Amino acid sequence: MSKPLKPGKKAVELRPPARPSRIRRDPLHVQQEQQLSRSAWWTSREWEIRFAVMGILFFALAISALVIDIGVLLGL
Repeated sequence: MSKPLKPGKKAVELRPPARPSRIRRDPLHVQQEQQLSRSAWWTSREWEIRFAVMGILFFALAISALVIDIGVLLGL
């Protein structure tokens, strides 16, 4: 069972009153595009995604080749 509603109940008050946030809200610094070195170019986020997709495709190709080879060996 639930408790009966008390409409005259006072709201909760904060003690002491809330103070303003101490986080500085400076505008973001926009960096200009810089020419990446060759080593940094291969480690960018886009290349990580490309290598991951290529790895998944290579793994799928290897599994399918293995399944086809086993099927040929068993003569099915």
